Amino acid sequence: MGRRKIANQKKGALAGLSVPQSAGLLSFRVIDSVGEPLVQARYTLNDSQGRKVVAGETDPYGWGVVVVPVGEYRMSVSAEGFAAHLGHASVREGGAPVALGDLTLHVAPTLPLPEPGEWEIEAAHTRIGFTARHIGLGRVYGGFGNFAGAIRVGSTMEHTAMHVVIDAASIDTNVKMRDNHLRSGDFLDVENFPTLEFYSDRFVHRGGQNWVITGGLTLHGVTRTVTLDAQYNGVRVGMEGETRAAIHATTELHREDYDINWQTMLARNIAVVGSNIKVDLDIQVVPKGTELEFK
Repeated sequence: MGRRKIANQKKGALAGLSVPQSAGLLSFRVIDSVGEPLVQARYTLNDSQGRKVVAGETDPYGWGVVVVPVGEYRMSVSAEGFAAHLGHASVREGGAPVALGDLTLHVAPTLPLPEPGEWEIEAAHTRIGFTARHIGLGRVYGGFGNFAGAIRVGSTMEHTAMHVVIDAASIDTNVKMRDNHLRSGDFLDVENFPTLEFYSDRFVHRGGQNWVITGGLTLHGVTRTVTLDAQYNGVRVGMEGETRAAIHATTELHREDYDINWQTMLARNIAVVGSNIKVDLDIQVVPKGTELEFK
């Protein structure tokens, strides 16, 4: 494609920058409510069909500058602890840069926290899942079907503690032969290490509904400190009148950290099971002793 100047070379900071004839340049700055730039704010532009065209993060001055095809776009901008900005942008033919100016993000409102007291995981609406690489090509998805846990909510979240116990033998990847192998001494060794356990160390508020939960995870007889990136989803009343609170959390584990080093190598030294394990948790808790008919 031919290329053309988008600005007179004698004028402006973008002088001399050229783009494809079928594209245009879009610029914007992301700031907070007092005018300070938001660094590494995340932005995404989707086309009129909902397809993601470009995504990225703002620079150290809060700026985002992208070159995209001519068209109409839906734009979302977000930053940790702030409510997302949703808007539209139009990139027209003719080469003139489109300057959206300052996009202001406001601090996200904080949801009420659970009442102090003893809470327990409601297993029917909780999922403990994981994803691992398979022979360097695809992914294996799995989870654990049997677990229990309790959260003691203190007068402040700094005085809150969580303990979760997972039955290692309840691992399920939807392939019986693979699950049996994962239970064996090559991997989880459930005969000698029947449970995985997590004890929280602290809860740290990162703004809005975002929290960090750190603690010790014992797996395969080895304890390591892990960090959960958590999003608190608030407190609601369930179908039976019970009180529920929910969080979504993610983390990443490395199996070598837990002395799980078995690898079956294929041609060109490709490991059957990847080293990094992504963990995804959807957790709902109810006050301890809550009686539920539908579980």
